[in-house]
Amino acid sequence: MTAQAQLKSTVKSAVRHIAPGSWRRHPGVRTGEQLTRGERAADKMRNSMGSWMFVFVAVAFLAVWMTLNVLLDTSTGHTFDAYPFILLNLVLSCVAALQGAILLIAAKRSDQVASELAQHDYEADCQSREMLQVLTEEFATLRTQHAEQSQQLAELIARLPQG
Repeated sequence: MTAQAQLKSTVKSAVRHIAPGSWRRHPGVRTGEQLTRGERAADKMRNSMGSWMFVFVAVAFLAVWMTLNVLLDTSTGHTFDAYPFILLNLVLSCVAALQGAILLIAAKRSDQVASELAQHDYEADCQSREMLQVLTEEFATLRTQHAEQSQQLAELIARLPQG
């Protein structure tokens, strides 16, 4: 394979790796079956608890709980959690205690993903540096060959009879 063909092949390979849409997910981050059960759970919790949907569902749950208790109290006089909603306070305290730990687990997972991305970027930079070095050497070789061929061509032209 000539140097020019090898250079062309190397450039095509590099462009294929850089082209948008060449991967579905980031290749440096483990996904799917590569993750442990705990890591998948942390990702799901992070994605659900850190969303507006979670906020809306929590507010709706609180509103339904309070409304239902007030309506039951006014209509029947019996309720499962009378005002000031002591059971609701207990539930919310338990949720808050668990949510703190869950958010720390999710944050740890996010740090792990960031670390995997950084490692992938570092490896890609090293490969790019090596590829750039190879391309620089190939370019220098091609320039030298071009200069030699230009010199030979000039010598051949000089030997031609003039006239």
